Amino acid sequence: MHTGKSYRLSTFAVELVMIAAGLLFLIPFYFLAVNSVKTFGDLLMDSAAWPKAFEWNNYIRAWSITRFPEAFWNSLLVTVISNLLLVLISSMAAYRMVRHNSRYNRVLFALFVAAMVIPFQSVMIPLVKVTSSLGMMNSIGGLVICYLGFGAPMSIFLFHGFVKSVPVEIEEAARVDGCNPYGVFFRIVYPLMKPMLVTVIILNTLWIWNDYLLPSLVLQSAELRTIPIATYAFFGQYTKQWDLALPALVLGILPVIIFFLLMQKYIIHGITAGSVKG
Repeated sequence: MHTGKSYRLSTFAVELVMIAAGLLFLIPFYFLAVNSVKTFGDLLMDSAAWPKAFEWNNYIRAWSITRFPEAFWNSLLVTVISNLLLVLISSMAAYRMVRHNSRYNRVLFALFVAAMVIPFQSVMIPLVKVTSSLGMMNSIGGLVICYLGFGAPMSIFLFHGFVKSVPVEIEEAARVDGCNPYGVFFRIVYPLMKPMLVTVIILNTLWIWNDYLLPSLVLQSAELRTIPIATYAFFGQYTKQWDLALPALVLGILPVIIFFLLMQKYIIHGITAGSVKG
């Protein structure tokens, strides 16, 4: 009886700590939401105070200045195409490496894992030179190809661990029934990858949607600006329009927050499944 009481008290204490930690992480969102509806003067006077008057006109002006619908479409296009190609190519590559465990595939997988720890800043200049020489600068397609290169290592790593948990006997039974290699993958293995597919899509969406550095290097035309680049228009050398930048940030992160809240239940399931070693 004492053990049960002790367990309940310890669980309650842990829950309180987790709730406090969660509220602590929500503080930046409070500042973002509250200050996005303040005048510039009120924002500078006391950024933590509740607004004296809600300036919803800030959102209208930010929407117009950033050309938000256009920037939203560019971000959506880049994110969706990059995700579709990443999950398709990375899942096929990981499946091949696991099921054909040759020395070449082991070395190739090690190179992909090693690529995960290379800082992006160290390859910025070569990236710009190669992208420019291939004629992929200032295009959505060129940006998508860059995301494929930088996103493939982590995606392959996650899929590689998941494929190990898929029983080989299922594939052997499909082959006995006359299924060809592509049929085995797309009809048998691919549907079983659903938890990891969703996990990879969520993680890559959070990265691609919020990324500023890579689009700023590849995209140059104002018509191709993604949301992070469009928001940066409020930050100049001598001025920072916080009363407009904060509403633009709210507009930019709201779609991805909604997407994350709808899909986050798959993250733990997918990563846990991917950690199983076959």
